Amino acid sequence: MSSTFKWANFSRLTARILGLIFGILIFIFALLSGAEAYGNDFMAILKNSPNALPWPFFLLLIWLAWKNEFLGGTIITIIGIAMLFLFQIIGNFMISTFVIILMVLFIGNLFLLSWWLRK
Repeated sequence: MSSTFKWANFSRLTARILGLIFGILIFIFALLSGAEAYGNDFMAILKNSPNALPWPFFLLLIWLAWKNEFLGGTIITIIGIAMLFLFQIIGNFMISTFVIILMVLFIGNLFLLSWWLRK
């Protein structure tokens, strides 16, 4: 097995694992973090669920990148760049937002790296 193929497998596996773990953890955090304003029950979580809607979409993109690394990685990277500009323009730019955006960009670029090393 060549060194390039090993790096391609490593970047693919890293992107998949990081994407799933990151997406699921951020989804759960977004789902639960604002629910206490509505109460401490299941209905409070349902009322807060629109805050978590972008993250199932991110997990869907991870699934797409799992099937087609170039297409999924490109879309994830473009969305990360768009998030960077969007939060910069809105003026609600915090370091935690920046770290989340960097993670999205990193995962997208890992999928693109894996695709590039395999072609």
